Amino acid sequence: MARFLGIDYGAKRIGIAISDKGCTLAFPKEIISNDKNTFEELAKIIKSESISEIVIGESLNFSGKPNLVNEKIENFTKELELKFFLPIHRQKEFLTSVEARRYNDKGRADAKAAALILQRYLDKTNNQK
Repeated sequence: MARFLGIDYGAKRIGIAISDKGCTLAFPKEIISNDKNTFEELAKIIKSESISEIVIGESLNFSGKPNLVNEKIENFTKELELKFFLPIHRQKEFLTSVEARRYNDKGRADAKAAALILQRYLDKTNNQK
C-alpha cells in the first residue's frame, strides 16, 4: 500500500515524516543532515518505507508570497523529481517549525514540522474525497 513522505527542508537539517499505510495520519520519522549524503539517505527511506508520493513544505512569507528559502526548496524539489520519479506535492509550511517547537523538544522539531506539513496535506486531500 502507498505511503507518503513529508519533508521540512532546511539549509542544515531536513525533517522527515511518513504517513500510515492508509494515508490518513502523519508521524515524525527522523532528521537527516542536508549534505552530500542527503539523497542517499532519502533513497533508503523511500525504499524501506515503500514511499509512493512526496509532500514538501513550501516556504512563504506573511503576505503569502515565496520567501528566500523557497528558491532553495524549489531547487531541492527539482532534484527530488530527477532522482526518484515520484509525484511531489507542495504544502504551505507557514509557522510549522514554530508550532513544532511549542509541542516538542528542539531535537525533534524538524521531524515534527515535517509531520505537520504532511498531516495538513493528508487532511486536505482526504477531505476532498
